[in-house]
Parts: sequence; structure tokens; C-alpha cells
Amino acid sequence: MSSPVPSPRGVESPADNPSTYLEGPARQKLVWSILISSTALFACYLAAGSVLLPIQVENLDPANRETNLAIVTSLSSFATLFVQPIVGALSDRTRSRLGRRAPWMLGGAVLGGIMLTLIPHIGVNVALVAVMWVLAQVSLNSVQGPMSALVADRLAPTYRGTASAFFGVGMTLGTMVGVVGAGFMVTQLGLGYAVFGIAVIVLVGLLVFLNQDQSSKGMALPAFSWLEFAKGFGRPFRSADFRWAFAQRFVMFLSYMGIVGYMLYILTGYVGLTTEEAGPIMALQQMVNSGFAIAATFLAGPLSDKLGRRKIFVFVAPFFVAVGCVFPILMPNVMGILFLAAFAGIGFGAYMAVDVALVVDILPNPEEAAKDLGVINIANNVPQMFAPIVNAVLIANIGYVALFPWAIVLAIFAAFLVFPIKGVR
Repeated sequence: MSSPVPSPRGVESPADNPSTYLEGPARQKLVWSILISSTALFACYLAAGSVLLPIQVENLDPANRETNLAIVTSLSSFATLFVQPIVGALSDRTRSRLGRRAPWMLGGAVLGGIMLTLIPHIGVNVALVAVMWVLAQVSLNSVQGPMSALVADRLAPTYRGTASAFFGVGMTLGTMVGVVGAGFMVTQLGLGYAVFGIAVIVLVGLLVFLNQDQSSKGMALPAFSWLEFAKGFGRPFRSADFRWAFAQRFVMFLSYMGIVGYMLYILTGYVGLTTEEAGPIMALQQMVNSGFAIAATFLAGPLSDKLGRRKIFVFVAPFFVAVGCVFPILMPNVMGILFLAAFAGIGFGAYMAVDVALVVDILPNPEEAAKDLGVINIANNVPQMFAPIVNAVLIANIGYVALFPWAIVLAIFAAFLVFPIKGVR
């Protein structure tokens, strides 16, 4: 039996209702379902965002690919900035036969899958690609927030590190499946988008219907008010622990996504591969990354529960990412990229295995779990908006080699931001 991690102010769960915690086979089914559906979700993010979208943007205007990609991805990140908090707040108050979270997960998956399928057919110029990608991102982000809230709603604190690990493995597997699959469909963009769009609809649907929640129709839920939402949006930041957790995740994602999101262009612009050569190498480096990440995730998550510790894992993990970024500087070739993939996989896998559990443990308001988890997820989205802009400036003025020292500095900074968090060990 794992040692429980104490929650602040004696709060056991953001739902504050231990009677809803799942046990035995039901708990295992939910955890495995989260893994599978999060795999599909992140496969969509990475297949489109890291492979299919950059190729489509490059095909439309090869000479301005970095600038155009920065515009498209920054617009989508800005548009999704408040999606998760808003959807989270609405799902906290949703009354339906399927419960509070399911309608948003189902709706987001269906709309997101449709948008992805339409992008290669409607996106005949960069502006239309940007519009379609924004709509897809908004829809898929509507899935992620409520899915994260399931960990807080339905699992006791003792199991949150393990559940967080499964969520992290889903992210890692999704990244691998998305990049590997899309890497072999670089000349078939329509098929690539459709495969991942349909997969997210089917697998999120299975999560909902195999793990049916209690009806929320009769629940005494507060009415949604935009004024109250605006006031409450900044409320979690009154907690010093929440502020530090937000800052730490922001910097970590800025470091990691600045490299991962540009890997295709790094392989072509820095290593010197053609797009056709880069596709299989993208797949290979992602398999290396995912293999190490999954091993680190399954080790770090349960061990965090057993030891009753979160911070040490979140501190050590970014250093692996920093070490990984040294290799492409010393070895500007495929082997250097593979070493980067291995070390970054260990670091990000261990980080994501524990960070979700850490955040759940320090949430300040048990009645606004999904909204506050949506707020913390802004720390994932904003770096994806800034990273392409920063990368475009660094590449234009210094070259691709500048991306790696920048990522190293950010990763080390992120590691030390965990220490001021007091409400969790």
C-alpha cells in the first residue's frame, strides 16, 4: 500500500467527496482508459502540430516556413489560452445524465476530430490553415481539462501519482504514435489528419462509456456567471503554491516544447536532411524518446506515491532535458538527436508522471477543481505560443544551434522553481 500524500488544509480531493472514489477493477479500468484516451488526444496534438502542420505550411510557402509556422501555432495557442479554464468551470457546473465531465469530453473530441479531417482540404493558404488549426485546438483542449479532472474527482490521493503516471504515459505514447505515424504519411496529409481525427473521437468515446459517471442532474451545483468566472479566474493565484507550480510548469514547457515542436525543422535546417529523409528519423527519435519516457514514467509515478514525495522528482527531471540538449551542440547529426531524444524522454517522462499529482495535491479550492486545473494548463499552452516566436528570432539571428543552449537554461531554471512550493513534500 502506497503512503498517502497529505493534501493542503486537510482536503482529500477537489471533489471533497471520498464516497465517489473508485476501488478495485473500476479504478483500474478508469486508469487504463485515461491512458488510452490521452494517447489518442496527444497523438492528435503531435501528429498535426509537429509533422503534418509544418509540412502543410512549408508546402504552401517554402521560403517563409518558420515565420508562417510561428504565426499559425502562436494564434492557436493564444486562442486556446482560456479554453481549459472556461470549459473546466462549465464542467464543474454541468448537469447531465452522463455526469459533469463527459459532455465536454465527447463534444470536444467529435469537433476536434472533424476539424482535423477538414484541414488538408480547406487549408489552401496559410490563413485558412490557421483558422482550421485554431478550431481544432480549441476543441481538443475542451477534452483535456475535464479528462485531467477525473483524477481529482474519482481517485483517492493514494493513487493519484500512479494515475498521473498513466496520464503521462498516455502523453508519451501519444507523442510517439502521432509522430511515428505521421512521419510515414508525410506525402499523404489528408490520410494522416483523418486517421488521428477519427481515433480521438472513438477512443475518448470509449473512455466515457466504459467509465460512466454518476448523473449530475440532481446535484446542487452553482450557476455559471461570467462575472464570477472573471473574478474567480485569478483566485487560485492567491495561493503561493499555485503560483510557483504554474511558473515551474510554464518554464519547463517553454524549454521542452521549443525543441519538440521544431524537431522537423531542426532535422532539415540544422542536421541537413531532406523532408523525405527527416520523416523516418522523426519516427526513430520519437520511438527512442518514448521508450525512455515510458520507463521513467512508470518508475517515477508509483515511486512518488510510495515515498510520499513529489518535489524531488519534479526537481531532478528537468536536468535530464538539459543534459540531452548538450548532445546536438556537440554532435550536429542524427546520433546527437537520438541522444537528445533519450535524455529528454527520461526527463519529461519523469516530470509528467508526478507533476499532475503535485498540482492536484495543492489545488486551493475543492469546489473548482476542473477550472483550476484548466488555469494551470495555461502554463502548457502559453509556452507553445511563445516558443515559435522565440525560435524564429533565434534562428534568424543566430541559427538553429541557439535553440539548444536556450532550452538548457530554461530547464535548469524550471528545476529550482519547485522548491518554494510548501503544501506538498
